Amino acid sequence: MENHTTVAEFILVGFGGHPELQVFLSVLFLVLYTVTLLGNVSMITIISSDSKLHTPMYFFLKNLSFLDLCYSSVIAPKALLCFSTGHRAISYNSCAAQMFFFSLFGTTEAFFLAVMAYDRFVAICKPLRYPITMSKRACIFLVAGSYLSGCLNCSIQTGFTFTLSFCGLGKIDHFFCDVPAVMQASCSDTFASEMAMLVVCGFIIVSTGLVVLISYGYIITTVMRIPSAEGRRRAFSTCTSHLVAVSLFFGTVFFMYAQPGAITSPGQSKVVSVFYTIVIPMLNPLIYSLRNKEVKEALRRQLKKKGFFH
Repeated sequence: MENHTTVAEFILVGFGGHPELQVFLSVLFLVLYTVTLLGNVSMITIISSDSKLHTPMYFFLKNLSFLDLCYSSVIAPKALLCFSTGHRAISYNSCAAQMFFFSLFGTTEAFFLAVMAYDRFVAICKPLRYPITMSKRACIFLVAGSYLSGCLNCSIQTGFTFTLSFCGLGKIDHFFCDVPAVMQASCSDTFASEMAMLVVCGFIIVSTGLVVLISYGYIITTVMRIPSAEGRRRAFSTCTSHLVAVSLFFGTVFFMYAQPGAITSPGQSKVVSVFYTIVIPMLNPLIYSLRNKEVKEALRRQLKKKGFFH
């Protein structure tokens, strides 16, 4: 039997040690994270304070903004510390916690996007049943179910990863404790864990993706039957923001996790990771506010109430 030393901490290699690159990454992450915080907090505040937005669609959107806040906050502060100070060490327990919560919020977001697609399906295809189907109780149940699904997945992912043995310097070739990067730092045989990750992530992406595709299949069929061009445009306008968010999220996640070569290209994965850990949570509130007339009007009402407009 091999004698493996249990590591007390890991070293996050990040993007390498070039000083100019570290300065650039520090500024980049600081700007993106600041915009993420401002955008998502603003979205939560606008929806919470405007009674006209107290509908199922905006209830889910508010929860998505909260999720994006948590999602990016698990990664960005530690990454900023690494880039700006050069302090790359992360304790074994902190690494496990970071992986657990990142996986929790990431998986929950996938289920949220599927729930939001179902919400649009009911609103457009079955409008008379919408108040009953998407009641307050049903909405809370769907949000809770999304979090429970996320919790189940992150327990599996973290459990499989941290039952592996780690030895030597414990270097993680990434800027956070992502599952493939931590597995690569192990001195155990990771085949079973990699296959488990592929199966679980593949199932989540396929199942939530199918809900989105089926929902929008019915939505497109229903909208195309609307006789007036204005009616079709208005119906599609309630879906475009969600479609953009879905495409960004599922596209990058599939690229990262649901393909057999995902664990073997750390350089590629780090670049893509910046996109889905920082950029997407920053873009979501912009996508939903810039393309949403109701949110813009609600923002205008809030600013008017505070005396910015007369």
